[in-house]
Amino acid sequence: MRRADRLFQIIQVLRRSSKPVTADAMAVELETSKRSIYRDIATLMAQRVPIRGEAGIGYVLDGGFDMPPLMLTSDEVEAAVLGAQWVAGRGDPALARAARDLIAKIAATVPEKLRPVLLEPAVASAPVWRHEVETLDMSRVRAWIHAGRKLRLHYADEQGNETLRVIWPCLVGYRETKRLLVGWCESRDDFRTFRAARVVDAEFLDDRYPGRPAVLRARWYARVEAERAAWEAAGRPMPQ
Repeated sequence: MRRADRLFQIIQVLRRSSKPVTADAMAVELETSKRSIYRDIATLMAQRVPIRGEAGIGYVLDGGFDMPPLMLTSDEVEAAVLGAQWVAGRGDPALARAARDLIAKIAATVPEKLRPVLLEPAVASAPVWRHEVETLDMSRVRAWIHAGRKLRLHYADEQGNETLRVIWPCLVGYRETKRLLVGWCESRDDFRTFRAARVVDAEFLDDRYPGRPAVLRARWYARVEAERAAWEAAGRPMPQ
């Protein structure tokens, strides 16, 4: 890897991490020596790249730093194509349209040498043969998640039993062709996952729930990881 490319990759590594990254970790990822990483960090700091930290502790990149857009590698282009293909086939209509627009925008701006990677990718997501029928407006649900607002769901379970739930939505997830809504259920006083196709009706409330959606998501992810660890400790696969 050329040194100029390595300097760019160091910034990328720091940009995607929310915690300090050690020189050891960067050296392993970039397949170079720790001494080279120290020299590169010093060079970047001399060029006024806002990196903070020190040897043995780790480095962070301050927010607000920007680089020229779309300096993409071939692998990054294919990753974008694969992700966009998946979203175009499984996302709600607004997300699917956005995924197709994303591919068109990247195709219009990447260097000519990368265009074949985009237009004739060597990767592809599996085709989707059947979508569940939904009445829930998932685009509006995503907007309510970002706003931290509550939903009142008229929900039918697997046996057809219907209940009314007020939830604090925090995440839209996907499992094969099923869309799932994760949130804190006020009536159960716990996290619950709801199949979007089983929502009979939804009322989009103006009430905000306590805290930020990101904090609620972090609590849910921690719960899932704890459950996975418990199943692994018991020597059994976690139920899907």
